[in-house]
Amino acid sequence: MVLIQIKVYDEFLSVSGMTAATKEEVKAAAAAQQPIFKRMIKALGDVFVPILPAIVASGLMMGLVEALGKAIPVFAGSDWYGILDLMANTAFTFLPILIAVSAARVFGGNIFLGAVIGMIMIHPNLINAWSVGSMEVADIPVWRLFGFPIRQVGYQGHVIPVVIAVWLMCKIEKWLHKHIPEMIDLFVTPLCTVLLTAFLTLGIIGPVFSTAESYVLDFAGWIITVGYGIGAMIMGALYPLTVVCGIHHMYNVIEAGLLSAEDGLNIWMPIASAANFAQGAACLAVGLKAKKLKTKSVAIPSSLSAALGITEPAIFGVNLRYVKPLICGMIGGAAGALLGSIFHIGATSYGVTGIPGFLITLDYTIQYAIILIVSFGISFTLTWFTWKEEVEEKENTKNTEEEKKIEPAAKMLFAPLKGNVIPREEIPDETFASGVLGDGVGIEPEIGEVVAPFDGEISSVTDTHHAIGITGPGEMEVLIHVGIDTVNMHGDGFKIFVSEGEKVKAGQKLITFDISKIKAAGYSTTTAVLLTNSDDYPNFKVLKTGNTNKMEQLFTIESE
Repeated sequence: MVLIQIKVYDEFLSVSGMTAATKEEVKAAAAAQQPIFKRMIKALGDVFVPILPAIVASGLMMGLVEALGKAIPVFAGSDWYGILDLMANTAFTFLPILIAVSAARVFGGNIFLGAVIGMIMIHPNLINAWSVGSMEVADIPVWRLFGFPIRQVGYQGHVIPVVIAVWLMCKIEKWLHKHIPEMIDLFVTPLCTVLLTAFLTLGIIGPVFSTAESYVLDFAGWIITVGYGIGAMIMGALYPLTVVCGIHHMYNVIEAGLLSAEDGLNIWMPIASAANFAQGAACLAVGLKAKKLKTKSVAIPSSLSAALGITEPAIFGVNLRYVKPLICGMIGGAAGALLGSIFHIGATSYGVTGIPGFLITLDYTIQYAIILIVSFGISFTLTWFTWKEEVEEKENTKNTEEEKKIEPAAKMLFAPLKGNVIPREEIPDETFASGVLGDGVGIEPEIGEVVAPFDGEISSVTDTHHAIGITGPGEMEVLIHVGIDTVNMHGDGFKIFVSEGEKVKAGQKLITFDISKIKAAGYSTTTAVLLTNSDDYPNFKVLKTGNTNKMEQLFTIESE
């Protein structure tokens, strides 16, 4: 019985765009039907947000430990340095596992199977990815299975291969759950999921990405030598995108090559430093300008981490999610990198950027300070004036203070269909009844028509047209789900009249459905009307049960 309930719940998550059974993740459901590019960007952000505390802590520790090691050579060889360095780099050493667990949650798969895939990709029996750059291709060992070679190389420091692998794993797992008999599903599905994903990852996904990575690195090595600073400026802009792809660690190969050249100077380091510092500045602007405490608590520490040379928290947790800060940071990084090329700044080592970079650019202290100041200033200023918090963008700027004073004391939701209103706990589905998807009611419909419960905007529409998300007054996020398990009808008997992003008026027709078809298919017609972010409203109140007509008061969120 438990397994059946899990399968029903997983199916609901997949069609509604929700990624797990937590309230915070349910809030992300509204974006499930966005254009594919936005969904990809959002997915990357959603993967990294839960692991930000670990990344921020490690980033700050790594920057501080490296700075102390450079400033105090005796400390660099001490036991204290050794143990602190171990603690600092643990999250990054095992980053693929953290990413895999988070990605499995986002894509609706088993998080523990995701962890196994992450572990496979950095198994100690594989050659560390950071060591491969110094090896000849012929020296890299391979397994040959049915004549097909699989390189014995790990994926430490990578992002995209892990995310793609876990996305594939989730697709395989869901397909198997649907087609494997329930009696053997518990044993067959996990085994087949891990084996298929692991072979495809090590045999195809990893090698394809590595090949693309090699081209990127060859291009980067060529372009930074282009004259007049143009190449450096381009790379200063593009550097954050290589962080997104997870290939920036491999620049160590380029830097090592530069240090072994005739002049022995690492001219790549100022480019990376300008780019990193600019992203930190953009992140700081967001943190200082944001009104939401949650945004501030992520952005400000992440900006400090970026200033010390660790930009993943800033890029994945803030800038990439809001896009504009990322672009502003790219512009600031381009300007700083151009100056670095003009000044001919070179570092005597690699692996350190940002403020700790002063320790390896001692012959160019003033010039290095200038490129950081310019990068910071341009990026911070552009972000401050171009980025607006989402709440600010949704506000009607024409509202006067007087209008706000006469705003109603409560936000109201009206019944979206005619029928018998029952308490949420009596909805014949454990997921809805438990309240895990938000508080609300169930309605046993008399007429197969759903209308908008308030003036608002359509935030999501399922492909099977049986459920819809709508955002309205007071940032209420409402899910209207027609019937129980009606996803299995694949849209038969349902007709949608609106699209995602469309503005609607209270009472406007949204969905029609055939009650007789639903009953003939063996499903309940009970429609869940849930406020998915009800946790944000302690004064949420259901106003009615029993018979209701469309547009009668159903529930309210009272002002504090």
